[in-house]
Amino acid sequence: MKHALVIGGTGMLAKASVWLSENGYHVSVIGRNPEKMQHLIGQNPVQLTPVLVDYTLTSQLAQQIPAIQQKNGPIQLVIAWVHSTGPLVIPSLLRMLPAHQPVAFFHVNGSNSNLKDIKAETEPPHHILYHQIQLGFKIENGMSRWLTHDEISQGIIEAVRSGKPESVIGTTEPWDKRP
Repeated sequence: MKHALVIGGTGMLAKASVWLSENGYHVSVIGRNPEKMQHLIGQNPVQLTPVLVDYTLTSQLAQQIPAIQQKNGPIQLVIAWVHSTGPLVIPSLLRMLPAHQPVAFFHVNGSNSNLKDIKAETEPPHHILYHQIQLGFKIENGMSRWLTHDEISQGIIEAVRSGKPESVIGTTEPWDKRP
């Protein structure tokens, strides 16, 4: 069975975590909230492994990655929603992934992120198939709003299915219309 890692998988990425677990992946889910984690794991307790850790503490994250790979096999797919409070998480995680096989890495970014700058700063190793997903907003009936968790998860699922190097969920333009 394939092994996926989802960082931030108990909130806006919860449905994407469950979808992966129902589509051939054992999913290790990193989250900080025990109640949200328990609710998520209850949806597919056999294919979802809880990893309660504050991912911004990269030393704790570094301890968890080898343990979950020993338990569930090498990670083949990563979906990472990392807040700006964890600037070292993505570079650290890229170094922790298995180097003997390709890893599809989907880096989820906020609406005001500059994807080109982030990619240039990230410098993924050659075995990492790096994808960027940018979260936007929706304009409906002349009004703008932020994306719902369901819309975000569905957009993540579509990005994984398509395998495109860059995806935008919703829209980021016109910027002055954002909520």
